[in-house]
Amino acid sequence: MVTTFIPPEFRVKIDDEKCIKCGRCVYQCGWGVYEFTDKPIPDDAKCSACHRCVTFCPAGAITVERNPLAFKESANWTESARKAVWRQAETGGVLLTGMGNPRDYESVFDHLVLDACQVTNPSIDPLREPMELRTYIGRKPDAVKVESDGGGGLKLAEELPPNILLETPIVFGGMSYGSVSLNVHKSLAMAAHECGILMNTGEGGLHKDLYPLSDRIIVQCASGRFGVHDEYLKAGAAVEIKIGQGAKPGIGGHLPGEKINPEVATTRMIPTGTDALSPAPHHDIYSIEDLRQLIYALKETTGYKPVSVKIACVHNVAAIASGIVRAGADIVYLDGFKGGTGVAPTVIRDHIGLPIEIATAVVDQRLRDEGIRNQASIIAAGSIRSSADMAKAIALGADAVGIGSAALIALGCRVCQKCHTGCCSWGITTQKPELTRRIDPDWGAERVSNLIKAWSHELQEILGALGVNAVESLRGSRERLRAIGLDQQTCEILGVKPAGA
Repeated sequence: MVTTFIPPEFRVKIDDEKCIKCGRCVYQCGWGVYEFTDKPIPDDAKCSACHRCVTFCPAGAITVERNPLAFKESANWTESARKAVWRQAETGGVLLTGMGNPRDYESVFDHLVLDACQVTNPSIDPLREPMELRTYIGRKPDAVKVESDGGGGLKLAEELPPNILLETPIVFGGMSYGSVSLNVHKSLAMAAHECGILMNTGEGGLHKDLYPLSDRIIVQCASGRFGVHDEYLKAGAAVEIKIGQGAKPGIGGHLPGEKINPEVATTRMIPTGTDALSPAPHHDIYSIEDLRQLIYALKETTGYKPVSVKIACVHNVAAIASGIVRAGADIVYLDGFKGGTGVAPTVIRDHIGLPIEIATAVVDQRLRDEGIRNQASIIAAGSIRSSADMAKAIALGADAVGIGSAALIALGCRVCQKCHTGCCSWGITTQKPELTRRIDPDWGAERVSNLIKAWSHELQEILGALGVNAVESLRGSRERLRAIGLDQQTCEILGVKPAGA
């Protein structure tokens, strides 16, 4: 009897004339695609197109292609819609997925262009003139009081609120230990130190090996409170309260028990092999007043280090952000609907939330209108794919951007969207020792650092073209943006003029 109507998504082809029958493909595949008798035999149904076997085949004998099996065309009942119905008819379960939203929603970033300077306001040569990318995130005072230093100079009359220096306006978004491997966390933490930026622990606590690097780590306090204790909170450069996540607004976290090995269990302070389920709401936060109480409890615990609040971008995000700032948060972390995730219900990831471009613009404008923009920094995240996206996000009002998927792609991720299975052949979203050891932290840190440095150089080039020599001159400067192909209402919401205006 037929057990599934779902055909394999990909076909694995092995050129028998090239194949040297070394068996390396069997070893490299985390999904168990290959069996070896006298030669490797692939099971197409198990292939995720992660290309690990293709990359490491010494003979170049393997290719992976989409299954050309034809479906009768239907604009309404697409191939993916039919496969989803078959899968749920077989299992009766919620469809899960990983990484970001793959649907063909319009990218606002791709319809924005940056202005340039030429004659009346000449461009700047970023190779020969200093270009300032340093950014300080945290609360800024309404005014600065100074007094005489007794020697003819001036000094600050009062202590400023604590801020964190970023050498370039980038932070690594929260990806928990357990969701990703320890070697990924080490790679990101080492890269954050190398580049003078910040890494975020995600909601899984901080492994003991990373405490020496914690001055460049944001520790997260999520609804499940996994791994949260006094030493952990005091170790970080800042604390982040995770209210929501762009890939799954209104949904809590779920790390399958298969990923909870003894080290993950110790770090998270839960039993080995049990599912780590974090609820959608914090059960001590049901109002802005409750949030304020937690913010100040964390500040008192940590000696008043900056506190960030991470929220998913939803339709009333500007009002929510205003309440968060008034509750005492120093940083508002906005996560757009195209952001990545270790696991989410497919229907939630694909159909709920707002683009980060819209949310950044409306939050920045709301805080300006209320006269409280200086009281918190804005970090924009949710599919920041390049330095151009970063520059546009800053022009829309962000102080810095958060990246997660881009950093994982730098480590080898092929965006096969099977993070939740724990079988990642690249050693990224798995806890299997034979797979996690494939990422050497020194190698990983070098690759991610190279990405950050490359984007930073490109941002300097962009600033030079705009005729400014400091990234703060671009922050919230929507006059430097123009829209191409966006409707009038969207342009008004963004605060961006159409090209030619």
